[in-house]
Amino acid sequence: MVSLKDSYIVKPAEQTPNDLMCLSDCDQTKAITHAPTVYFYRPTSKFDDTPSPIDILRDSLSKALVVFYPLAGRLHLIGGRGRLELHCNSMGALLLEAESETKIEDYGDFAPTPQIRALIPSVDYNLPIHELPLVLVQLTKFSCGGISIGLGISHVLVDGWSALHFVAEWSKIALCEPSDSPPFHDRSLLLLANGSPRFDHIEYNPPPLLIGHSDNLEERKKETVVNMLKLSKDQIDKLKKRANEGKSSDEKNGRGYSRYEAVAGHMWKCACRARKLKSEQQTNLYVAIDLRNRLKPALPKCYFGNAATRTAAIGVSGLIVSEPLCYASSKIREAIDRMTDEYLRSSLAFLRCQEDVSRYRNFHTVGCTQGAFYGNPNLEITTWAGLPVYGADFGWGKEIHMGPGSIGFDGKSFILPDHDEDGSFIIALRLQVPHMDAFRKFFYEDI
Repeated sequence: MVSLKDSYIVKPAEQTPNDLMCLSDCDQTKAITHAPTVYFYRPTSKFDDTPSPIDILRDSLSKALVVFYPLAGRLHLIGGRGRLELHCNSMGALLLEAESETKIEDYGDFAPTPQIRALIPSVDYNLPIHELPLVLVQLTKFSCGGISIGLGISHVLVDGWSALHFVAEWSKIALCEPSDSPPFHDRSLLLLANGSPRFDHIEYNPPPLLIGHSDNLEERKKETVVNMLKLSKDQIDKLKKRANEGKSSDEKNGRGYSRYEAVAGHMWKCACRARKLKSEQQTNLYVAIDLRNRLKPALPKCYFGNAATRTAAIGVSGLIVSEPLCYASSKIREAIDRMTDEYLRSSLAFLRCQEDVSRYRNFHTVGCTQGAFYGNPNLEITTWAGLPVYGADFGWGKEIHMGPGSIGFDGKSFILPDHDEDGSFIIALRLQVPHMDAFRKFFYEDI
């Protein structure tokens, strides 16, 4: 049980630019919901010091919103094409102070359940979008003396890299440390003035449906469950070795499959088996791709905004299951390698040409029926393994856990680096209830 103690609107500590900011086509296709994450901190005597944690967060957030001033603005719908623009009007972020009778250990492995979601401010998305703060923060004090920081940032404004950049700089401000990574705010770098798509952008096609179904409405309604599955470094290395051992002689002359390609391929195989898909069932695995270093020239180091898009690995269940792991990994490699500078610019042109971009948005709210559905027979795997996930110290030490606050739909998953940063992974996965036990069984037995 979480009880609210106080609520604040935190505005930038100094005057910031007051103007309209264009949003790139990468921004336009992201969910209008807030991407939820949560940080847990052990009890410490520093929580009893003056200033208190809530005062530290409020003061440092106010200063951080000067540097990251777009996050203090509001989104507005423009025209009739489902597009958005950002009003940099310093309306501020929402900061909540809460208490809970629970203890940190009550949250177990920190699986993103409704209990975890309660540690992050909720949002009424029926309100006009221009009324919604773009940053939501909740400080929750537990009965054991520990705290959590629940964070929601508008996905229209940031991808994972930019969200973590903001948190890292915010924590530096809290510690009065200098910054050497100011954000780059010009999003016009990802706006194309002209041009037409030059490729068939299959990643924007409707996801495959289960054979015999004309829509996915029934699948959307089925009960789901979230599990956290750990892979040790040794287990990951075994999967990587197996994926590369199965390569053909021509493939072996190229670069080896990565840890991600091996693990994602393994997850795809296990999901097809657990769901008991027909052998002829088409199945897609959606992968998030960072554009920053794929475009030529590369985006500035601290580009702040969405610089990620998705690609689709396309397969048939029978082959994914029956062929060696290298087959699934090769499909993922093929999808990733497709994302060249030329292809990505064509993708941006494709989005620019759309009459209504809102149909390409996916949504992150559990139970939400809007947007594309990437569940059964498909998967969406987002990896944070290469991101600076840990190290958010606001003055009371580094977090003991950082992870997603919710996972929105069947088939959605995250690959997270373990907190010990020892090369192991944590897989946060949502599947339909009848499929999860089978997935877990195959996931470990097949290593």
